[in-house]
Amino acid sequence: MTGLRERQKADRTSRILAAASRLFRETGYGAIRIEDIAHAAEVSVGTLYNYFANKGDLLLAIVSMEVEEVLQAGKTVVANPPRDIGQALATLIGIYYDHSLHYLSKEMWRTAMAISIEAPGTPFSVRYTDLDASLARQVCALIRRLQALGYARADVDAEAVSQLVFNNLNQMFTEFVKQDAMPMDMLHAATARQNAPLADYLTPR
Repeated sequence: MTGLRERQKADRTSRILAAASRLFRETGYGAIRIEDIAHAAEVSVGTLYNYFANKGDLLLAIVSMEVEEVLQAGKTVVANPPRDIGQALATLIGIYYDHSLHYLSKEMWRTAMAISIEAPGTPFSVRYTDLDASLARQVCALIRRLQALGYARADVDAEAVSQLVFNNLNQMFTEFVKQDAMPMDMLHAATARQNAPLADYLTPR
């Protein structure tokens, strides 16, 4: 019975998040009501509130789902990175960028960022910051892996370099979601160009 209840709970959660993601993207975060999401997910409003306290919780759960999936995909790159440092960075960052609009729209990302800035001490903001930290750690893991394989200079502070890389890719992504007209390929190209001097510096001579 416990296993059945857990599967039912997981199924409801999945339906709720899928409905919320679709409705937020189609209609806009601000225009959608909890009742709309419950109806689309085929659950009662009371059931939805048993899982999520408000729309902010739903948005954070969607962000969490997105980040967890890219972290999982990024493990393959860290384990077996391209020899070229620029390509290795572009491959990992490309996973982050390309998946970013799978569940969320630019408007949804802007809302999540705004919530995290406006109320930094709330559980939403703390979790959002933790997710960013997880991505930053994976970038650091890639730099260290490149060093271990001899593809990157061993005398460079991997943590400091990864912070530079992550801070830049995060800032570029923020600019991307701020501008509805900015295409994904422009984001990729700009970030790769900015990482090129750092990749050259890291390459052993």
